[in-house]
Amino acid sequence: MRITFPGAVADAAYTHVSGVLAPAVLQHSVRVWLLADHIGRRQGVDGSEREALAVACLFHDAGTADVYDGPQRFEVEGADAARVFLAGHAWPQPLVRSVWEAIALHTSPGIAERMGRLPRLVREGVLADFGRTDLIPPGDEKALTTALAAFPRLDIEAVLSGAVVAQALRRPEKAPPSSWPGGLLAAHRAGPGANSAF
Repeated sequence: MRITFPGAVADAAYTHVSGVLAPAVLQHSVRVWLLADHIGRRQGVDGSEREALAVACLFHDAGTADVYDGPQRFEVEGADAARVFLAGHAWPQPLVRSVWEAIALHTSPGIAERMGRLPRLVREGVLADFGRTDLIPPGDEKALTTALAAFPRLDIEAVLSGAVVAQALRRPEKAPPSSWPGGLLAAHRAGPGANSAF
């Protein structure tokens, strides 16, 4: 199923991330967009803000891609990748900054929710894809379920945590102890059965 994104820049973002993300991470990114968009439309998100939300969702885990495996936490690398991508599309700086914040903060509970609508919606889309059904407002459930079914989860928990941990094992500075990557790294070192909540 080919999804229709809200604008040419979001379409270009999808094309870009399709070429660099692991299939499970790409599917998850689209699912996060579908969920965040569902939540956001019920709050009046439209126009350029809706397209910015799509770009933020599509890039939110871009830092796990080999091409964006720099020295910073994967969230920051993904946010920087989105900023560079958007620089080629002449977007207004406040919108670019909001996309950057949404991506950089999506693993920061209690912070993303207070940094504006875009960071909150990306965070809620991520949480909803990892099982927080209470975040999904009623309306068009059948259409949402059908759209999500077209993008299977493909064991995203294992794929995403594996990518983050692999980066952290190569560069421990990418996983500070108080961060979500740090929690994943600590759980990995603790052995089977340990986990780190999102």
